[in-house]
Amino acid sequence: METHLHPDVPIDPPAPACVPSTYWVGPRHLAGDDGRLYDAVADTLAGLGWTSLTIVRGRQEPDEAPEDRPVLRNTVLHISRDSLRWAQWVLPDEPFHLGNLPIAWQVSARTDLRSPLAQWSAYFTPDVPGEILAGFLTALDARDEPALTCSGPELVLDAVMAHGWLRDVDQPGTGAVDPTFASHIHLGEVPSLIQDGDPLALVAEAGEAALAGWQAWAEPVFGAGYLWAASFSASVPHDLVTAFAGSLSSSAPVLRRVLPESTRERLLRAPAS
Repeated sequence: METHLHPDVPIDPPAPACVPSTYWVGPRHLAGDDGRLYDAVADTLAGLGWTSLTIVRGRQEPDEAPEDRPVLRNTVLHISRDSLRWAQWVLPDEPFHLGNLPIAWQVSARTDLRSPLAQWSAYFTPDVPGEILAGFLTALDARDEPALTCSGPELVLDAVMAHGWLRDVDQPGTGAVDPTFASHIHLGEVPSLIQDGDPLALVAEAGEAALAGWQAWAEPVFGAGYLWAASFSASVPHDLVTAFAGSLSSSAPVLRRVLPESTRERLLRAPAS
């Protein structure tokens, strides 16, 4: 083994120019979104046959040039073929935050075309790996009834435990954590701004137990902030959260060019040929 003794010699030798810039990395729950979360999800939805619409809101003064028009909101909306489910890229609006991170994607579904209201919604911040969100959306698209609950919450924990995650020591019946204790998934009270169509979510009195929904997050260094966060309202079917959880905890590596600063040293990397 060669050891550098001179203090001016860098610990890592300079990389040759031919080293590829793309790597297979793992674990995927710490791999970030590669800086292309919109593209990864939009490509998946296009492949599923969803229609995309760009909604731009603003105001225009008399004699104002189009390029000078201030855009107040800019949302890209993707709608499924049956119009019962949709996904919104809302990052330019930053409507609210999860764990001090802005929401990037909001996914919703309804039971009836006659109602404009969503039965449930799920929210994802930047740096949620695109592969995980794509798996969730693919499972949603494949469902005949996007808002019908037909399984129990234990499926979610079974999915991550099958990939080596551990039950939460304090709440083993409702939570799990990856073996490095960096990423978590938990069933419990969700933030008040998480929208759900169950009437009980609207009429709960102060002090009453709120409807439980799933939340997932990565906190690589405890107390140093979150890498990403996801929140599912109470009516999101557990099998859809299971699809998210199974992809989240998968040991299969993902391709990356851009690595999160907070997890760069914790990721296993292999050059992509």
